[in-house]
Amino acid sequence: MKKTIIFAATFFLLLSVKAQQTHFGIKGGLNASELHFNNDTKLDTKIGFHAGLLAHIHAGRTWAIQPELIYSLEGAKGKIGNTEYTYNLNYLNVPVLLQYMFDNGFRIEGGPQIGFLLNAKTKVNNTSTENKGFKSTAFSIPLGVGYLTHTGLGFDARYVFGLSNINDDNNGPTIQSNVFQFGIFYQFSDTKISRRK
Repeated sequence: MKKTIIFAATFFLLLSVKAQQTHFGIKGGLNASELHFNNDTKLDTKIGFHAGLLAHIHAGRTWAIQPELIYSLEGAKGKIGNTEYTYNLNYLNVPVLLQYMFDNGFRIEGGPQIGFLLNAKTKVNNTSTENKGFKSTAFSIPLGVGYLTHTGLGFDARYVFGLSNINDDNNGPTIQSNVFQFGIFYQFSDTKISRRK
């Protein structure tokens, strides 16, 4: 686990080092996550949260690259008969977003994301147990929009499309994690520059 965190942190820093216009920030918000099975299993949306760091790196007047290091609570829940099931998946996600910035503070963004599974638990009614049945990494594509105010405070909304099968059982169903995220962030920078250079 320490190697995973060190790798993610190093990757995050390497992307931002020596950049001429790098603006660091913090962010957090709500998750609405789902697990999609390729069989008849149907689960409901689970509400969680995410929080972490960002580095907004200008690559020109209208383009920027934004790597992030995000702790994210994901999963799903459902009820079969009188039994309630909740899947709790905790990830350290590293998205690297390409952003197009408009003059009015709005941004559109998208890019690849790798997620490192920190732990997974399954709760059946009131009993929670560790679940070893999920893969240690997940690959996905976040797409979304954002808005940065003149004060450095901003808002974003994105949908994270799961690409990889996170089920570690080769004989089991394919499981993909999809997450809608609404976040609030703050950039520690000259906001006149960071809105659009």
